Amino acid sequence: MIRVAATAFAYTAINADGKQVKGTIEAASLDAARANLKNQGMTPISVEKPNAFNKELSINIGGKVKAKDLQVFCKQMQSILHAGVTVVQALGMLGDQCDNKKLQNAVQEVRVLVEKGDTLAGAMSTMPDVFPSILINMVEAGEASGSLEVTFERMAQHFEKDAKIKGMVMQAMIYPIILLIVIIAVVIIMLVKVVPSFQDTFDSAGASLPGLTLAVVAISNFLIQKWPFFLGGVVLAVVLIRMFMQTDRGAVFFGTLSMKMPIFGDLTVKSACARLTRTLSTLMASGIPMVAAMEIVTKLMSNRLIQVAVEDAKNEVERGVALSQPLEDCGIFPPLLCHMTRIGEETGNMEEMLEKVADYYDEEVEAATKAVTAILEPLIIVLMALIVVPIMGAIMAPMLSIYSVAENS
Repeated sequence: MIRVAATAFAYTAINADGKQVKGTIEAASLDAARANLKNQGMTPISVEKPNAFNKELSINIGGKVKAKDLQVFCKQMQSILHAGVTVVQALGMLGDQCDNKKLQNAVQEVRVLVEKGDTLAGAMSTMPDVFPSILINMVEAGEASGSLEVTFERMAQHFEKDAKIKGMVMQAMIYPIILLIVIIAVVIIMLVKVVPSFQDTFDSAGASLPGLTLAVVAISNFLIQKWPFFLGGVVLAVVLIRMFMQTDRGAVFFGTLSMKMPIFGDLTVKSACARLTRTLSTLMASGIPMVAAMEIVTKLMSNRLIQVAVEDAKNEVERGVALSQPLEDCGIFPPLLCHMTRIGEETGNMEEMLEKVADYYDEEVEAATKAVTAILEPLIIVLMALIVVPIMGAIMAPMLSIYSVAENS
């Protein structure tokens, strides 16, 4: 069962202590929002969709809830439930132990809602920015089957491996980003500080300067005299790129670019395959139907092109087509994933087969990350040389010419 997408409603109500309170509540409809408030012991005065005047502002003090935070939470829940503690008591214990402040507040709110009679999945669904849809649906399936402890154990393993994959990808990305920032800083310092110190020498010499030197001096003067325009251009470019990325065409463009880029493209595809198969395996092993599981997986794909491919595959499966067929037809996923999926369909052992594929791609992502790091180190050094050496050449060429003229005279 997939939960209907909730909408935030702004409300004003009287709580159990007779005090007027304001806030927002997630619900499928206006009537459902009023019913949820009544279930929480409040008397609604007004309930409406939020606008610029009544929207509740929230400050994320604890920061974003990461996969690592959720992994620790699920592991602790599994251990406490295994000891025979009730869900309410477990939430009360964990509400004071979470390191992430945002998760801690969410757990405490979930405990209050569960105490008032809501299901654990229902309470979690009121905070979709903290608890992802995969966790909510898994908890719902666990409550229905009476295997909540097993659910949290599976989710702890899922978030642990998901955090590992993200960490490896981030590790591959952070090194070149830092080096590029260093390169940009070195170039700016050279153009703003080093080149102007030689400019007086060039002017006093009166000799004609090489075209490369003239170009470097012109860039240096522009940065010094008109840096607000340069800074404004950079900011404008960043804003326009971000706006384009938020459009469907932009998301597809950058999704395609990330998959076709040399070095990084292979890492992008393999990390997506690992997440796709791991999530599908986890959901289906808990009894969630394939179509419902794929709808959840679609929302978890960060690459828009892959997201569209998974969504199309879900629609094909809904019509009775085997999953392996649309995965192969889209031309995005490696043949191994498609073949292993087909074997899982033919043997009726889909969950286990997907888990094996996920384990394989976890190892592939780790190997790809090491390869990317090893390749980028010399490439970044070469890039730095290609940028810095011409600037140094533009400075040294006229200087050598001036010294040569001085020696001959």
